[in-house]
Amino acid sequence: MRYPYYPGCSVGGTAKAYEESLLAVLERFDLGLDELDDWNCCGASAAPSIDEDRAIALSARNLALAEERAEDSAPVDLLTPCAGCYRALLAAQRSLAEQPAVARRIDGALQAVGLRYERRVHVRHVLDVLANEVGTEAISAAVTRPLDGLKVACYYGCLLVRPNATFDDERNPTSMDRLMEAVGAEPLDWPLKTRCCGGSCYGADPFSGTTPQGALSLSYALLREASRRGADAVVTACPLCQFNLEAFQGEMTRTFGTPIDLTVGYVTQFVGLALGLPERRLGIHRMLRWRLPEREPVAAEGGVHARA
Repeated sequence: MRYPYYPGCSVGGTAKAYEESLLAVLERFDLGLDELDDWNCCGASAAPSIDEDRAIALSARNLALAEERAEDSAPVDLLTPCAGCYRALLAAQRSLAEQPAVARRIDGALQAVGLRYERRVHVRHVLDVLANEVGTEAISAAVTRPLDGLKVACYYGCLLVRPNATFDDERNPTSMDRLMEAVGAEPLDWPLKTRCCGGSCYGADPFSGTTPQGALSLSYALLREASRRGADAVVTACPLCQFNLEAFQGEMTRTFGTPIDLTVGYVTQFVGLALGLPERRLGIHRMLRWRLPEREPVAAEGGVHARA
């Protein structure tokens, strides 16, 4: 089976490891991705604050492109790895369904560029597909190198399940926790799994008055609590969350005076490790810091690949 795939902007840059590990894991279960032709940025969280119609139009265009992949009038499962893109696509669908005037304007804009959106797309996040389509039982059965003893803090972020969660509980999501249990890791009980990491606020936002310092405080609180509870790593399914939590740890240490040094990786990387996939295929060489309890090296293309 192959999914129409909307990658979003991050996986071509800071989150390249996310896409690499996603492709490797899906391949193990005979699943693949067909990237949409000529897709555009979803506008993320910034576009709606500037022009709501244009923000909806950005995602509506991608939804229309996904429908072009389907035969006749069949429904379409559109897969995306980014929590921000996932939320933007869902928000556009909701606006088009609930606001007739907006729907007329957006439909007109799409028609002007030769597109039509017939509301046949089911937007799905990677976490949903792994937990509910592939399934934790199948993943557990495929594990060859279980992550025994690895304590992880599963971090969902503020966009993946809120508002109006479609595949998990918005107050206490568990899909990532169940995946980590399936591969042998120990997900920790911690209360910050849906707390905001600061998002795009690391770039000062003149519209909302947010500052990088405020965002740094949010990320620091998450990592400090994860460390306090004994986490070996934080597991996430959002490119921006991963970047914020990993890239600014040195700044957090200097600013707040408490050493922060914690591995922050993608759920697909941890699943891939347990499946015995080579670390290079999972993009682990791209991570800024990757310090986990020692494990035996795994065979890779061209020889044995030891952990960097």
